[in-house]
Amino acid sequence: MIEELLPETVVAVEAHGEDGVREFGDGPLYPEEEALVARAVAKRRREFTLVRSCARRAMEKLGVPPQAVLPGERGAPTWPAGLTGSMTHCEGYAAAALVRAADLASLGIDAEPHQPLPDGVLSAVALPAEQERLRGLAAERPEVHWDRLLFSAKESVYKAWFPLTRKWLDFSEADIEIDAGPADGTQGTLRARLLVPGPVVDGCRLGHFEGSWTVGRGLVATAIAVPHG
Repeated sequence: MIEELLPETVVAVEAHGEDGVREFGDGPLYPEEEALVARAVAKRRREFTLVRSCARRAMEKLGVPPQAVLPGERGAPTWPAGLTGSMTHCEGYAAAALVRAADLASLGIDAEPHQPLPDGVLSAVALPAEQERLRGLAAERPEVHWDRLLFSAKESVYKAWFPLTRKWLDFSEADIEIDAGPADGTQGTLRARLLVPGPVVDGCRLGHFEGSWTVGRGLVATAIAVPHG
């Protein structure tokens, strides 16, 4: 799901459902990773291991020796020199996307269960204008849980933003407009207008991010790719 949302230069590896868990979930952890989940509950340990197995498979596909993926500042993953990437996981799914830093400035991915957000969450993460647009999307295509899709998009925007700025980005600091796509389709595009000064990439300050979304297999997934200037 994730790979189809990203440029061809990006390598994405996904583990979906029981088959994916069996293929990727038992991969060994590096000692420094093991220390981070030594006391974690089984679910946390399984997700931690699964998404890192995906990341190491992506490293191999890019010709980079597999290595530990440790959380850095604000929990953002620390990638091998010359690479940038993003990871995501939810119940029954994990994915990692990696690209050579020369090919993309940054990227962010997120996957969520394709279900409505819990009560109270939308008002906490969505601007009034976003909520109004969601109502229009829901009237047009009620089969899509647009509130969850917006939440996922906010997560992808932040994951692409942070490596470029090393700063926090609040939910209220990006206004995301979602294109519904074709009436019979499962994919579309999105645009995130940054409401605070954006990152400087190759000498140019960015005012927005462009991305894509897809729905299928019980999931909603979003991706943001930030090109070089």
